[in-house]
Amino acid sequence: MPLLNWSNRDEDLTRSALTPYRLLEPVASLSYGEVDAPNMLIEGDNLDALKALLPYFAGKVKCIFIDPPYNTQSAVSLHYEDNIEHSQWLSLIYPRLELLRDLLSEDGSIWITLDDNEAHYLRVIADEILGRKNFVANVVWQKAYTANQTAQHISNTHDHVLVYAKDIQKLVLGKMDRTEEQRATFKNPDNDPRGAWKAENLSAGKFYAAGQFEITGPTGLKFSPPANRFWRCNEGQYEKWLADGRITFGLKGTGRPMLKKYLAEMTGGLTPMTWWPHDQFGSNKEASIHLKAMFEGVDNVFSTPKPERLLKGILDLATRPGDVVLDSFLGSGTTAAVAHKMGRHWIGVEIGEHARTFSRPRLMKVVDGTDAGGVSEVVGWNGGGGFRFYKLGVPVFDDEGHIREGIKFEHLAAHVWFAETGTARSTRAVKQPFLGEHHGIGYYLLFNGILGDESKTGGNVLTKRVLKGLQPYEGPKVIYGESCDLPKERLEELQITFKQTPYDIKAR
Repeated sequence: MPLLNWSNRDEDLTRSALTPYRLLEPVASLSYGEVDAPNMLIEGDNLDALKALLPYFAGKVKCIFIDPPYNTQSAVSLHYEDNIEHSQWLSLIYPRLELLRDLLSEDGSIWITLDDNEAHYLRVIADEILGRKNFVANVVWQKAYTANQTAQHISNTHDHVLVYAKDIQKLVLGKMDRTEEQRATFKNPDNDPRGAWKAENLSAGKFYAAGQFEITGPTGLKFSPPANRFWRCNEGQYEKWLADGRITFGLKGTGRPMLKKYLAEMTGGLTPMTWWPHDQFGSNKEASIHLKAMFEGVDNVFSTPKPERLLKGILDLATRPGDVVLDSFLGSGTTAAVAHKMGRHWIGVEIGEHARTFSRPRLMKVVDGTDAGGVSEVVGWNGGGGFRFYKLGVPVFDDEGHIREGIKFEHLAAHVWFAETGTARSTRAVKQPFLGEHHGIGYYLLFNGILGDESKTGGNVLTKRVLKGLQPYEGPKVIYGESCDLPKERLEELQITFKQTPYDIKAR
């Protein structure tokens, strides 16, 4: 497979692995709505934030949407610089895409918007990180519907939305709802009691031996399948359709036989196409008008905002209510706003003041039900829910790889579990030494006096007394602690692998 090369590639290949695990610190004064709401608004650099999320959400995010810097001369951005040297842009994207892949569920998908400046380069590195076989589609979204008459050569009116699966064999996407224009193609010229219908070809190109019979129309005309084609049913099925009034020969009865497809029976939606027109999925202008109604002077910050209708289209296909949606370039908060209105759980990351000055106020309006724009009316949104605000805290480990003073049990437990299993640990996990079982191995952590005080017999050291008080597990066990008083022979007899904190904990 061809690989893309740039000046800092070797460093960027290890950048995500070397990024330290930082704590996510809740900020109660900036959180809003329901106290137990699962939604997370994170302030900070998204590389650090994505690494911090891994112990809790690795493999759990159903849909990721990102709208990274386009790296254009005209774009304006106050968060991630949007006019940088090409290799710097690749250095920005590569490690973040690696972490996003690790957060994605096995049946999940990632959707990335870009224009022609970097989209084709992203295809190459996305093929490398996510796997070329997992490429789903390049959706072309019509972001503008009028030509820019000052364009030097050809006016650009589209963006790319690159779609990848975590595992193409496990991905199941939904269907698109029919638009009013598509519904209008169904008519009822013969006053059929089943309502509006549309005629479909009764023949097909695939060979079907039983589909080679002659049909007699109501006026006596005889019909055979067109050359090199076959009826899509056998004669018995045709007779059932005819008796049920599902075959039409046109209003005069002289046309070729066609199969009636009724609008009332079209409940499954349509397979999506790669062309997404503005009248169905919105435009940059539509999004700008929406933001202007909420924030004065917003055009100076977000020059190419995405409309809520675009995000609704993506979430309709890629998620179901209750699924986790992530946007690590949250910007004005569109992804989180739409996910919230559609009953999805969301995680949004935005750097600097934007998290407080744009994302948070917008999402507060969503919670309050005062944001009547976007898709609110379509989905029937009237408010509710809430979100927790987080900022990035100190790394879990210091510069020497030791556990930093003041780290709580639950933080280290999440890190140990992820380091050992590669899977996420729930933020609501019970605070107890037994972390759980994974692939036939039980994992334990003795830390911060989890079984009592911090004396030698208090629970941080593996002694006979401590071992007796641990939740039993039949099978191989990995136990982390400050030290171990049990002899090696006894550990082997009990199938225990002891690992010492902090030295045996992977800091990176």
